[in-house]
Amino acid sequence: MELNSLRQFLVVARLEHLSRAAEELRVAQPSLSRTIARLESELGTPLFDRSGRLRLNDAGRLFRDHVERSLGELDAGRRAVAEAGSAGLGAVRLASETFLTLTGPLAAYKRAHPSAELELQWSPAEDMPRRLRAQDVDLCVSSQPIHADGLESVRLFDDAVGVGTALDHPLARRASVRIEELAGQPFVTARRGHWLRRLLDRVFAARDLTPKIVCEADEPGAIAELIGAGLGIGLVPGFARRTAVRAPLTWVAVDSPDCRRRVTLHWATGSHLSPAAQLMRDTISGWDWPAGDR
Repeated sequence: MELNSLRQFLVVARLEHLSRAAEELRVAQPSLSRTIARLESELGTPLFDRSGRLRLNDAGRLFRDHVERSLGELDAGRRAVAEAGSAGLGAVRLASETFLTLTGPLAAYKRAHPSAELELQWSPAEDMPRRLRAQDVDLCVSSQPIHADGLESVRLFDDAVGVGTALDHPLARRASVRIEELAGQPFVTARRGHWLRRLLDRVFAARDLTPKIVCEADEPGAIAELIGAGLGIGLVPGFARRTAVRAPLTWVAVDSPDCRRRVTLHWATGSHLSPAAQLMRDTISGWDWPAGDR
């Protein structure tokens, strides 16, 4: 089996769509189809269900997991050899759902280790286990729980998530509010896949409710500004109100134990971490996070 064919298979398995995979890989779709067909012929079994939409089947999922680990080990070996011949600390690849929370430790890391190569990547939580096991990234910071085998983790802090409102909003005078009282309120929030949106959908769904979303934004600062301008209310983590958010808004506690985020650092069990990645892990895990919310 050719390495390029295996890498192409992983893209098709991730997207479950031949034309989009071909576009991402910049290859012709008929050529990609032949590559997948050859793999299936070598293995003696289909890897995808083709009734309707292309779907990875049980054999495909099993093969994908082994391919990810194998290619991850190969890439890790290449990096280890490069690091052995280099006098520097090497590189660290860090993925997170938000980097606003990590500004402090990242700045401290760069000051302490200016020669380390740092690569930051945004990633949704559901992609993190796969990326860590495949050694596509070294470390991940999630803002919601990840339940997956083959990962080690350390909890950084547990953060209350409240409701942000404009200063003149009727809820601004409240000390706390229940989720049921927010039904029908216009929400400004993040796009699907972002931890803030997933939390909003989850706490509403737990009560058989659906949030009324009037605006989706990509930047936390923009969300806060729009809330402060009175376009709607929105979930705001307690950490943000203590640090970077400077918009004119009021933070109201949510009277619900499930309206929280647990910020956790993850890495793959047994993975090779460069000196730069080990130092990053130590910096983030040893940072003086808000003691009151641990």
